[in-house]
Amino acid sequence: MSNRFTRIPDGDPPALPPAMNPVIAVADWFMVAMLSRPSKGSMRRTWVTPATLWLALATALVFIVGFWLAIVHLDSALRIVAGIGSLCMVAGSAAVAAVGIAQRRA
Repeated sequence: MSNRFTRIPDGDPPALPPAMNPVIAVADWFMVAMLSRPSKGSMRRTWVTPATLWLALATALVFIVGFWLAIVHLDSALRIVAGIGSLCMVAGSAAVAAVGIAQRRA
């Protein structure tokens, strides 16, 4: 049962420009790492739901703040680990959001 958070257009998503290929690869790896692999195997062939798009945007924003806090307030070893982890979360969630936005604009 779809609602406004899960409703997607009928059919396959539009073909995205070739410039999006690296972004799609990062989004695919991120979704696998988050144990949320799409049923069709790739974000290229799967619509990004509105809920996933908003969650990805919120995650990117939260981890940008987390990165800043890690850099400013943690000791050196923790700073490195938390900073790298935060940057990975920002890159992955921003890639998913970018694919979702590109799908809606195409």
